[in-house]
Amino acid sequence: MPPRLSIAFAGPVQGGKAKATNLDWQIDSTQLSSNLGIPEVFLINDLEAEAYGLAALQAQDLVTVYAVKGPAEGNVGIIAPGTGLGEAGMYWDGKLLHPFATEGGHTDFSPRNPTDWEFLLFLQKKYGHVSWERIISGPGINHIYDFLRDEKGWEESQWMKDNWQDHDRAAIISQGAKNGSALCLETLRLFMKYLAIESANIALKLKTTGGIYIGGGIIPKIWNEELKAVFLEHFFEVGRLRHLLEAVPVYIVLNPKTPLLGAAYYGAST
Repeated sequence: MPPRLSIAFAGPVQGGKAKATNLDWQIDSTQLSSNLGIPEVFLINDLEAEAYGLAALQAQDLVTVYAVKGPAEGNVGIIAPGTGLGEAGMYWDGKLLHPFATEGGHTDFSPRNPTDWEFLLFLQKKYGHVSWERIISGPGINHIYDFLRDEKGWEESQWMKDNWQDHDRAAIISQGAKNGSALCLETLRLFMKYLAIESANIALKLKTTGGIYIGGGIIPKIWNEELKAVFLEHFFEVGRLRHLLEAVPVYIVLNPKTPLLGAAYYGAST
């Protein structure tokens, strides 16, 4: 039996205890230690673990979305769309980066134009409170698709009708986009627009001149030059602080084991 165990968990961690946001799971590090006979059990947020894991990545584990001239020093922001939307930061003390967890994915969605407002109202009818996680996630791709089809009148292709799988709709939408479905393509464009906006929000709130890192399992699977153009179009739309966003490099994390690497590092070094 190992002497210590380090767990990356998708949910807010407080006092060694956590409740999953998107699953009916609860976890207690003290109870786990007792039940498993492991002296030390560490429990950290999965995005905090991803932040620690960035230090283990190689050049091939990253895709540069936007580069800056010269060294990029300062705070770092991480955003990771997957089953939910994880967000974290890393504070730069002048020498080292210090990861910390946030629950920023659960802050309010902020519409910018009439279509966004219609989308907000569409989701409010279903959920009441509408967070960024409702939109920038796998389920969020489904919500955008349903909104465009049911509220905006975009036509659903026969291929999409024939291939729906309720357990993995986001993957079907992604394949539909590759097949040329206008509805699916517009769904991914809107998804990328919203990812860009929230990434810019993180960059402004944390002053992330050290970079924005986009993790999670979705973006590496759908990324292409068209979606890159959509991201860059909206990332810099921040009014008077555009010059600050132009000093923020942006990367996509390709290595799906980054949170595991980070949890291992945390457990080994704590």
